[in-house]
Amino acid sequence: MTSSMDKRASSHAWWALALLTATYTFSFVDRQIVNLLVDPIRTDLELSDSQVSFLQGLAFALPYVLLSIPVGRIVDRANRIRVLIIGILIWTISCMMCGTANSFWQLGIARMGIGGGEASVTPASWSLLADYFPPEQRALPISIFLMGPYLGAGLSLLLGAEVISWASGLGQIELPIVGVIAPWQLTFMLVALPGVVIALLLPLLKEPVRQERLGTDAQAMTWKKVGQYIWPRRQLFGAYLLGSPFLVLVLYALQAWIPSLLVRVHELDIVQAGRYYGTIALIAGSAGVLSGPVFARWLSHRVNAERAPLIVIFISILVLIPFVIAAGLATSLTAALIFISFASYWVTFPLALFATGLQNASPNELRGLMAGCYVLATNLIGLALGPSSVALVSDYVFQSDTAVGKSLALIAAIFLPLAALLVWRGLRAMRKIEAQEAS
Repeated sequence: MTSSMDKRASSHAWWALALLTATYTFSFVDRQIVNLLVDPIRTDLELSDSQVSFLQGLAFALPYVLLSIPVGRIVDRANRIRVLIIGILIWTISCMMCGTANSFWQLGIARMGIGGGEASVTPASWSLLADYFPPEQRALPISIFLMGPYLGAGLSLLLGAEVISWASGLGQIELPIVGVIAPWQLTFMLVALPGVVIALLLPLLKEPVRQERLGTDAQAMTWKKVGQYIWPRRQLFGAYLLGSPFLVLVLYALQAWIPSLLVRVHELDIVQAGRYYGTIALIAGSAGVLSGPVFARWLSHRVNAERAPLIVIFISILVLIPFVIAAGLATSLTAALIFISFASYWVTFPLALFATGLQNASPNELRGLMAGCYVLATNLIGLALGPSSVALVSDYVFQSDTAVGKSLALIAAIFLPLAALLVWRGLRAMRKIEAQEAS
């Protein structure tokens, strides 16, 4: 009887993982689709690259970041599935509103709505998965979940390219109430539809019992108690929260500007660029995020288990640097695609390790909050500055639209060594902790 119950619970856990991964994936489709539509949006709305980068980065990141910690605290106290459903409805409606926008500010406000709604995804999903799966089984489910951004980035380019190709052959597109719209506007509306389906399926999930709590009064944990728990463990939490933002900055820069690199420098049309980079992001990005935990697990049998994830992160950042620079500077399309593939693999290689490390280090009462802190740290720097940094370098350093590859290379050469340095400092702190415990 017990084994039957365990089997049913396990089946439900994997079903929950599938649905949460779909949620994360399509949140990235709605978030990233703007990257494929840069040139038609810029042409129709007469925008500069800096304005477009605001739409790609800060317009989304500002509400996403500001709401991440408050939503994380709500997740630690409330029904997590309901929080997630509300977030999905907000971002789905906002994505549809992008399809009705006819000015820079209308599109900016709609992008802010997407950011606000998606602030619920990481805290709620990480907390749910940590209760659906025991600690020794979490690495694989969280790795699968973290494929969402790369599946989403790939699907946004592949599906977006097909929608644009199809919509461009329709002639004048006119919808009831909305009126005449451009193909890029129809693309926003269509990619928002899966969010409605997911919002209808999520109530089928059961809210799991919260495990690994500090005490019976856990949900009333005050900010003072939070600080008292985190401060003695600041080196451990700091290693994960301070090492990731500059790596994520380069990740978002690649996702935002590789399509434009292929169009402007290598003279592909927008559909070809979407198909090429969409396939690369889908395959290489997903493979990278699954490979990192496998290597870390192998390494954990040879070094201190807590240190192994940070060692893997450090190595992967060093390997990544030359590939991003080469991708930006490549003069032939074939070479560029090869280097983009390697860069897409290695930039995702360490990301699941940040998530599993934080969740395993956090009691239940803090999992939503720590996930919110991760979102805050990575997106305040990564998403807000990643797309914008490349655009600003193109506009004000190289002063050329076709210098986007050089800009990507320069950004990688600056920020990836900084990311490696921060991770190395985290490793040194962990070694000191080990030495103190040994003595």
